[in-house]
Amino acid sequence: MTDTAVSETAVSETAEAAEAPARVLPDPEDRGTLRIDAAVVRKLAEHAADSAAGTVVTRRSLAGVDLGARGASATVTGDGDQVDLRLDLALRYPAPVRDVVARLRTRVAEEVERITSYRVRGVDVVVSALLPESRPRVQ
Repeated sequence: MTDTAVSETAVSETAEAAEAPARVLPDPEDRGTLRIDAAVVRKLAEHAADSAAGTVVTRRSLAGVDLGARGASATVTGDGDQVDLRLDLALRYPAPVRDVVARLRTRVAEEVERITSYRVRGVDVVVSALLPESRPRVQ
């Protein structure tokens, strides 16, 4: 194929595209709704909390059975696109608890709002443990 043939083909395809009717989307209120399940919002909040500075993922066991690593536990309440979050988590010790929790609330709310577009009305935090930096016993 020559350069002239290539450019004629490109011009022809461009002209066809310009003549094709533009796809018109319905108005936003006519497109339907999107509902994000509370379980998804819960997982997002837990992940955001676990990745925040100062929080600790712990190993838990029950009656000698290892339950594995566990980080923050979240509860989501609310209706529509407005939610309230409750986090239960462990923090690193020593740390300024109020400062860590304030940064954590902001981080979790911003992350949930960024991903879901839901409005986070409040983030309650329960600090269930303060855990020191673990050091190996044998060096």
